[in-house]
Amino acid sequence: MRARPALRRLAAAIAFLGFGLFAAPAAADPITVTDIAGNTVELPQPARRVVLGDGGLITVVALLDPEPLSLVAGWADNLVRFDPGTAAAYRTRFPAIDRLPLVGGTTAETFSVEQALALRPDLVVLPLWFGPAEELERQLGAAGVPVLRIDFFDDPLRNTVPSLRALGRALGREERAEAYIRFYEAHMGRIAGTLAAHPGARPKVLLHARAGGWECCWSAGASGAGTLIDFAGGENIAKAIVPGPTGQLGLEYVLAQTPEVYIAAGGPHLPGPGNFRIGPGVSPATVREQLAAIRGEPGLGQLPAVAAGRAHALWLNFFHAPTHVVAVEAMAKWFHPELFRDLDPSATLAEINRRFLAVPMEGTYFGDLGAGE
Repeated sequence: MRARPALRRLAAAIAFLGFGLFAAPAAADPITVTDIAGNTVELPQPARRVVLGDGGLITVVALLDPEPLSLVAGWADNLVRFDPGTAAAYRTRFPAIDRLPLVGGTTAETFSVEQALALRPDLVVLPLWFGPAEELERQLGAAGVPVLRIDFFDDPLRNTVPSLRALGRALGREERAEAYIRFYEAHMGRIAGTLAAHPGARPKVLLHARAGGWECCWSAGASGAGTLIDFAGGENIAKAIVPGPTGQLGLEYVLAQTPEVYIAAGGPHLPGPGNFRIGPGVSPATVREQLAAIRGEPGLGQLPAVAAGRAHALWLNFFHAPTHVVAVEAMAKWFHPELFRDLDPSATLAEINRRFLAVPMEGTYFGDLGAGE
């Protein structure tokens, strides 16, 4: 007997529904993350519309995803303003970056909750250097938007790995985050192990932030980049009088300390006199010429470090990202050339570019003034 048309349609519908029950993907498990500030951050699924309170964090997202803009709904304008070379590199690879909506500048006070909420974010990421942001977090939380605090600047030795792990989990990029963490810990561990096996004198170091318009000498203090100087085997001369990440040193103090290693830290195109150009699009020759010119500067030119050719240069923005492992290797080699003769920070940067970064770092990010130059 032939089935009636209505029964056939019912049977087909039941079969279709049954197939759908088995074929439908399971709902993603909720995500719970503890951030650097100790807050519990809960997400129903990996974040796909992220607002970055620090525009420079796009370079960290680029370590975790080959299409970082696919995850970012809005950002602050500080990368474009203060690191135009890196911004240009990202614009070349991802032209849509110019259409990313802006939510603020460089501080918690400039962050616009209204502009952020208009983007319908599922996560807002704020750097720890913003300082206390309870009101921001309260307003965003009241609107149902979780906030993740991360840090690569204030306390990089303690916070880099958990920050990267938390961000990777929040974005559903745990495997990529763990791969970089393994890479990072292996390179940092080699330096720590070598120094532990060969304890000895540590050279006095001045890290001089030459970002344009600052009197001599704005420097790394007892926290922040200063901890990386210590980790690499140096003695940071600013540590005793600058308790925070950065602060001012007088030239008289610097001269009295007679640092044995001088490091100029700068950026590519920052405004103002006294800027040191280094980073994306800058040639090694330009970096060497600027280091050589320091010999003619009053005060700094008479430092034993400069006279002996132990003057070097670093890109300032290393200290805002997990790529600071390259800066640590460069410093270890400068501080203890015999111990770290085989260390190759250029190869480390090349490996980061090849294995991790969506937009490779191309340019000069560290340099040296030889004794004969």
